[in-house]
Amino acid sequence: MIALTTATIDLVAAEASLHADTAGGLVTFAGTVRNHNKGREVLYLEYEAYAEMAVAQLERIAATIRQRWPVQRVTLIHRTGRLEIGEVAVFVGIAATHRDTAFDAARYGIDAVKAEVPIWKREVFVGGEVWVDDCCSSGQHDRLAPQTVTAV
Repeated sequence: MIALTTATIDLVAAEASLHADTAGGLVTFAGTVRNHNKGREVLYLEYEAYAEMAVAQLERIAATIRQRWPVQRVTLIHRTGRLEIGEVAVFVGIAATHRDTAFDAARYGIDAVKAEVPIWKREVFVGGEVWVDDCCSSGQHDRLAPQTVTAV
């Protein structure tokens, strides 16, 4: 399952999408919104995406995982829109015959999603907001990222 969504990520459904009788290893990663970053109190986050490119990149990452590791299932989901503290922003799940394969593929998956998918994060702090310049570390962010916003 590959998805870019504004809906809350249902962890039970996301994990269920990974079920395979041949899989002995199931690794999931859920990145959640925390209430602080770099010593500042975070109120909430907002994610924006270039949707067509984001989905294409998610599909490419899933295809790369399937080519590099003998996995049975891959699930990659990323939220967009406003997310409150504690909500899941990104989910990566891998089902494989063996745990080492599942761990390695999941680590690659989350690292690739963070580095290659055109999704931008705006952190809203007490006293201000900032666009985080950490998407698309391959260099695309310079060309595609929204401009920094000053607190209102």
